[in-house]
Amino acid sequence: MAIYAIGDVQGCYDELQKLLELIRFDPAKDKLWFAGDLVNRGPKSLQVVRFIKSLGDRAVCVLGNHDLHLLAISQGNRTHQKQSSLMDILEAPDSHELIDWLRHRPIMVHHAKRNVSMVHAGLPPQWDIMTALSCARELEKTLRGPGFHDFCQQMYGDKPDKWRENLRGIERLRFITNCFTRLRYCTRDGRLSMRDKGSPEQHLNASIPWYAVPGRKSRHEMILFGHWSTLGYRQIDNVWSLDSGCFWGGQLTALKLRKRKPPKPYHLSCPAR
Repeated sequence: MAIYAIGDVQGCYDELQKLLELIRFDPAKDKLWFAGDLVNRGPKSLQVVRFIKSLGDRAVCVLGNHDLHLLAISQGNRTHQKQSSLMDILEAPDSHELIDWLRHRPIMVHHAKRNVSMVHAGLPPQWDIMTALSCARELEKTLRGPGFHDFCQQMYGDKPDKWRENLRGIERLRFITNCFTRLRYCTRDGRLSMRDKGSPEQHLNASIPWYAVPGRKSRHEMILFGHWSTLGYRQIDNVWSLDSGCFWGGQLTALKLRKRKPPKPYHLSCPAR
């Protein structure tokens, strides 16, 4: 069995199918890990969600910020509706079923035997892997439980920006959400810099990539993530960045995880839009 980790699809269904042909994906024996942001921006978000759902346990997908935007809109939070291309999902005859499936996806995936984890965006420097998994389970429980609607009304915001174990309620959930689905940069003392974007080479502020913060507690774990298209495919500091900007005319990336060899990347060139 092969495991392929795939970067942000963002509604690019046709490119996803071509990538699966490129890697010769066999649903009878292979497994796909998706780094989140299945939807939005691209033209075929509905087809992407239906296809990945149809794969059953052959596909695992962590939730990204665009996936959470979809969930929020489904619950009446219109904060980012004007920036979305999600109405085909919300107006589909199977919309309720798709939304319910999506909110039951994991926030973080961990493969203990291979010592590898996947998140959509990043981890704060204060979390080791066990803390990260525990926080992921907290957010998953909220998304899957009776607090789902209320959470969707309150999840947006950049505060709090530093982890404290005694955080409670929506502040705790918002911090967890921002780490797993929005994080790119941190300050050197471990605060989230939610407004900072762009590639590290072009970044002029004092903040640094989350994975480069000195003393990061998860640094001994192999971590796969997406979310950061301007970073592109990159392997550094025991992390693999998989969002190579398919929607923006870059590439769609798959990373084959191998037991006794380094991961092998595959890249599909995508048309400019």
